[in-house]
Amino acid sequence: MEFDVARVLGLVTRSVRNFAKDGKPASVVTLTRLYDTGVDDLWDAVTSRERIPRWFAPVEGDLRLGGRYQVKGNAGGTITACTPPTHFAATWEFGGATSWIDVSLTAERSQARLTLEHTAIIEDHWNQFGPGAVGIGWDLALAGLERYLATGESVDHETAEAWMVSPEGKDFMTTSGEHWRAAHVASGVDPATAKERSDRTIAFYRGEMPPDIVHPGTGS
Repeated sequence: MEFDVARVLGLVTRSVRNFAKDGKPASVVTLTRLYDTGVDDLWDAVTSRERIPRWFAPVEGDLRLGGRYQVKGNAGGTITACTPPTHFAATWEFGGATSWIDVSLTAERSQARLTLEHTAIIEDHWNQFGPGAVGIGWDLALAGLERYLATGESVDHETAEAWMVSPEGKDFMTTSGEHWRAAHVASGVDPATAKERSDRTIAFYRGEMPPDIVHPGTGS
């Protein structure tokens, strides 16, 4: 499981935006990038029960509007919007907390653009870990999707787990976390605060988290 970490992460545009959701402070983390395929194929890859496990993880449930889903070993939730082949949204329930994901696809010449938004209420978790808590996980997912679409090969989860603790895997976590720190600063957050939060999250993903730091509970 080898790829150019800098190239893959460089293909993603990231942003962080703070706003009010239902009267509470919230933040939305956005990732967008192009894939070398058409919208119909990309839609099928990210919504098909058969194809999702090939780049992400097995998913169970009723994959339609209003249905409940569960990603194995990860989040579950309810599908709140679905307009094939361009848009779906769902709750993202993990570790006792609920956040929200929104995925849209658009055609750009011979490619397809995927835009993923993950919205969370700003609470203790966010104040400890910042946007990288979900952002690094989604960077991993989008990288896996690229590899699957480019090669047609399904991810081997044992190989992927071994890669996560390899030097290349740790470099991926660090570089992704630094990208998210920069996006956090660009949103108006104090650079020292952003670094403190990203350092915690990077340490977790690298398997170097001190014992007094709780699990980020990213769910992605």
